[in-house]
Amino acid sequence: MQYSKFGGIGLSVSKLCLGTMTFGFQCDESRSHAILDAAAAGGIDFLDAADVYPLGGPPDSLGRTEEIVGAWLKGRRHQFVLATKCVGPMGPKPWQQGMSRKHVLDAIDASLRRLGTDYVDLYQLHSYDAQTPIDEALEGLDTIVRAGKARYVGVSNWPAHKLARALGRSELKNLVRFESAQPRYNLLFRNFERDLLPMCEEERIAVISYNPLAGGLLTGKHDRQAPPPAGTRFQLGDAAARYQERYWHEQEFETIEALRAVAAEAGLGMTAMALRWVLSNPAITAPIVGASRPEQLADSLAAAEQGALPADLKAKLDDITRIWRTVDAER
Repeated sequence: MQYSKFGGIGLSVSKLCLGTMTFGFQCDESRSHAILDAAAAGGIDFLDAADVYPLGGPPDSLGRTEEIVGAWLKGRRHQFVLATKCVGPMGPKPWQQGMSRKHVLDAIDASLRRLGTDYVDLYQLHSYDAQTPIDEALEGLDTIVRAGKARYVGVSNWPAHKLARALGRSELKNLVRFESAQPRYNLLFRNFERDLLPMCEEERIAVISYNPLAGGLLTGKHDRQAPPPAGTRFQLGDAAARYQERYWHEQEFETIEALRAVAAEAGLGMTAMALRWVLSNPAITAPIVGASRPEQLADSLAAAEQGALPADLKAKLDDITRIWRTVDAER
């Protein structure tokens, strides 16, 4: 497993990050630990969780993913870079969500208890909360870092202009700075190439992108003539509608067929080609890969070992999936 520099700071992380949002609902604890074992054996030592996981689970499952990860990490915590997130609702009270100082301070303590550790390496705001002033959120995160409960902080699902403003406020007020962004990014969703990814490169912010396989659609295993199969993201509890809205459309399936032809011509599997395309973007630090079975990680690990795609193949995929174009002067 190769390593990537984590933006402009001194940290380095494995070229792939293991996403854990399937743990505790789609995967029971035994299978989750088997997936973690397979990831560690393959050299992945960067783990990403969130307090609201598992994905698609009922309300009483909140926090279960962190508990499963924490149980597996006992005795080997310092061998892994550990990330988690807050902002999503963790209870019925209005203050049990968002990025208020109260909630982020409560949330980090709860996550640390579930994870069985006294610190996380990266603590992220899972989404943007327009009800909380950015200065308040930054001051709460600054308190967490100064207390040693997190080494660095980042954001997930933030637009470029919100992140840019936060960077300016951090600099002005001498508060902790966001060192990472976690956007959705894959061959079927390239919107952030316009603004967020170039800004992260310029500001030396690490990018740990998620959904590199579009919820599994880019593996090419799904049949456009059949309904979404049970046991996949497209039929997973209350997350099913979200994933179907994102990807389960005729246009996406037409694109998959075009990509399938390119993969066959290049002698590549769909999973490897899609993931290597993400890895070919210099803005990407470490894509987040997930699995519902340990053996599913094999293709991702092989793709990371192979690295970026040849330039001509990447250009061909870019042309098939480009949703906007810019003149050379804008690049």
